[in-house]
Amino acid sequence: MRTKPERRAEIKEVQYTSARWALLKEFRSKAMQVMAALEQFHIQPVVHGSIARGDVTKKSDVDVFVVEPPSSFILEATLEKANLLINSRLVVQATPHYAMKGNIMLDENASVSFPLMSMRRVEREFYRFGGEASLNQLRENIRVAGVDKRLMLIEPVEAGHVESSILCREEHVAKVLGISVETVLDRVHALLKRDEVGRTGVFIKRELDADETFELALKKMAEENPAVRRRMRTGN
Repeated sequence: MRTKPERRAEIKEVQYTSARWALLKEFRSKAMQVMAALEQFHIQPVVHGSIARGDVTKKSDVDVFVVEPPSSFILEATLEKANLLINSRLVVQATPHYAMKGNIMLDENASVSFPLMSMRRVEREFYRFGGEASLNQLRENIRVAGVDKRLMLIEPVEAGHVESSILCREEHVAKVLGISVETVLDRVHALLKRDEVGRTGVFIKRELDADETFELALKKMAEENPAVRRRMRTGN
């Protein structure tokens, strides 16, 4: 069942069970394995979403993001050297106005993504909106605040987390997360629209051939698609 935004106003404290703490440890260990492999070659990753916040479920994904990656060849070679099997490689673009990204799927619930062109501030802050954590923060068992798909602000506390709706509290949430109000409003609009019309999908999602690099695939797509060329040219 698709996760729906919640509009309740009260603040609720959620206490984690021992099973949930164990699940968080398991997911974070997997994320640290991937992130440590990248950092060994001076690639700086973050993990974002529930693993950064702490409110994991069995359906959580290990989403590692590299803000400023080297060439895709170096990135892929780094993963392979760490014996992290690459399952598939995708080029994804959420809308014609968003930056295209490379997505390297390691298994059904773990991936490494990276931008293939410059990102706007709203796009970069998307990760902090949902909560992002560095490798050092994971090693130190630090959990961070962020917003889940229900538009609930998740704020870690010792026994678990406190959650509250962000609707009509966008300015407060922006200050808590250290991001712009524009980003909060953008995400609220996107998630409420998805709730209204259903899953909206993505503008572009293409799997790479075995002999293609991400850079070559992007070049081909730019030649074929005027919207891709415009996004590469304007950066916004």
